[in-house]
Amino acid sequence: MGTKERKEREREELSGLILAAAREIFLEKGYEQTSIRNIADRIEYSPGTIYLYYKDKDSIFHALQQEGFSRFGQQMMVLQAVADPYERLKAMGRVYLKFAKENPDYYDLMFVIRAPMKVLDDEECWNEGQNSFNFLVSVVAECKEHGRFACCDPEELAYVIWSTLHGMVTLDIRGRCRVVSDEKREDIEERGFKALLHLLSHI
Repeated sequence: MGTKERKEREREELSGLILAAAREIFLEKGYEQTSIRNIADRIEYSPGTIYLYYKDKDSIFHALQQEGFSRFGQQMMVLQAVADPYERLKAMGRVYLKFAKENPDYYDLMFVIRAPMKVLDDEECWNEGQNSFNFLVSVVAECKEHGRFACCDPEELAYVIWSTLHGMVTLDIRGRCRVVSDEKREDIEERGFKALLHLLSHI
């Protein structure tokens, strides 16, 4: 391995170390109480080193969200192989719930933790998150072309679907819905999502 390749690998490793430490601290302390200094302290580097990789706390938080959306998007895009759009939409609901439960830390960073981030530069737009939503909109639109959701706007319906899934799974992973067993709760979530789609498809 040449000097250039070694330096690049070392840079990637330190960037990953910074993000891993930042993820822990954001989840422990919340956005407001997280600082470049306590991220630097966690990995035993100077704050100046952090700034060589990320310009501020917002850019670190954004990188973590993009990392989460990338993982989420990879799982969703596999469902493009499902030919029937309505079955694909139901499968998307299952994948969404499964992703949130298997990756609660990323899910918190993506959708739950409040972070009053500054306006990002154009080149730092929220591509991954927007792509995930656009994929959902496109599947709803395809369902409409096949005779379902006839009276609904695909974008508005996609928002309702996403919001419903988010509400159910956030109650679950945050431990706010312990009146039923885990096994029963998972069944309720899946049946509830299917019931929502059935109801909306008959409006």
